[in-house]
Amino acid sequence: MSAANRTLLVVDDDTIVRQSVVAYLEDSGFDILEAEQGRQGLEMFNSHSPDLVLTDLKMPEMNGLDLLAEIHRESNEVPVIVISGVGVMGDVVEALRLGAADYMIKPLVDMEVLVHAVNKSLERRDLLAENELYRVELEETNLQLREHLLTLQKDQQAGRQVQQQLLPESPFIKDQYVIEHQIIPSLFLSGDFVDVSTIGDRYLAFYLTDVSGHGASSAFATVWLKYVAQELEGEHLSFLGAEGDLDNQFLEQVNQALIDSDLDHHMTCFCGVIDTLKNKMYYSIAGHLPLPVMLIDGFPRYLQGSGRPLGIFPGQSWEYYEIDFPRGASLVGFSDGILEIMPAKDLLEKEGLLLQYLINCDGSLSSVCGALMLDRLENSPDDIAVLSISRALD
Repeated sequence: MSAANRTLLVVDDDTIVRQSVVAYLEDSGFDILEAEQGRQGLEMFNSHSPDLVLTDLKMPEMNGLDLLAEIHRESNEVPVIVISGVGVMGDVVEALRLGAADYMIKPLVDMEVLVHAVNKSLERRDLLAENELYRVELEETNLQLREHLLTLQKDQQAGRQVQQQLLPESPFIKDQYVIEHQIIPSLFLSGDFVDVSTIGDRYLAFYLTDVSGHGASSAFATVWLKYVAQELEGEHLSFLGAEGDLDNQFLEQVNQALIDSDLDHHMTCFCGVIDTLKNKMYYSIAGHLPLPVMLIDGFPRYLQGSGRPLGIFPGQSWEYYEIDFPRGASLVGFSDGILEIMPAKDLLEKEGLLLQYLINCDGSLSSVCGALMLDRLENSPDDIAVLSISRALD
C-alpha cells in the first residue's frame, strides 16, 4: 500500500512542532489527522482508525504514555511512534516497554528520518498482518490435511480419492510453462507423488517423490510429505533461498522429520524451482532414479545430479544444480517404476533405452506416455509417476 493510502494521526500540544510534522508528512503523500492533546487524539483514533499514530509524551490531561496504553488496549496492531524531548528518556524506555514501535527525539532536525521511521513501522505492521493471515490459512490447510490422513488410514478407496485431491491440477499453467503429471499405481494406492506450487509471481516450485514400499503405508507417507511441506513453507523453509536459488533446508528438514517419524519409510526426491523471469531452473536430487531428462529439439539427455535418499542419513545435505530452460524445451521426470517396464537386463541398458524411446518426443505428457506406451500398460510391477514441464516456443 502506498503512502497515499495511509492515514496517520499526529498528537502534540506544541502547535508549531505539530504543524511542521503534519506539513512534511502531507508533502510525503500521507493523509494526516491531527490532535492537540491526548484525549482528543484517542477520540480521533477511535473514530477514524488511522494506520499509525505519532504522539508527544508530555501533554496535558492525557500524556503520551496513557494514550499509548489506551490505543494498545483497543488494538495492538496499530504502530505508535513516540516523540520525546531529550530530558525524558525514562519515559521513552517506558513507552517502548508498553509497545511503542519507535521513538524520535525533539527537535526533529531531519524530517526524512521521521518519514523513514514511519515507513518502517508500517512495513512491519503489514508483514505481521500478512503472517497472521498466512497462519490462519495454514492452520485451515493443516486441519484439512489431518482429516485427509485420518480418512486415508480408515479406507483405501477413500484414500485414493484423497491422494487424487491432493495432487496439483494438470495441466498447471504458469506464464510460458505448462506442468502435467500422471501417476500409475501398481496397487490401489501409490507411493509416488507430485506437487507443484507458485512462490510469488516469479517462481514455480515442484517435487516428485518415490516412497519405499507399496500400498497404503507408502501412500500415507505421501500425504505426510504434503503436510510437512506445507508446514515448512509456513516457516519460510520452502524451496527458495535468499538469492532465488534452491534452498536445501527443504530437503534437510524433510529428511530429519522423516527420520524422527515412525513411518518406517525412506523416499527419493527430485525437486526444483524455475525462475520464470530468468528462465533458469535450480534443482536437487535425493537418491532419485532415473535422473530427470531434458528434451531440446527432440533430443533427450539426462541432467546431472546425485544425492542420498531422504529418511536414512541424519544431518545430510544436498547439492543444488542450475541450468537454463530454453524456449521449446521440456523437462521430464519419472519415478523408478518406469525402469521396471524397460525390456532390458541391467540399469544402464534400461536408462539408455528410456532415452531412445524419448527421441523426437515433444515433452508433453501425452507425447511421453505415447512414446513409452503407458496408455497401453495393463499391469505395472511398481508405481510409475511422470512429471512433464514444458516451456512454450513463443
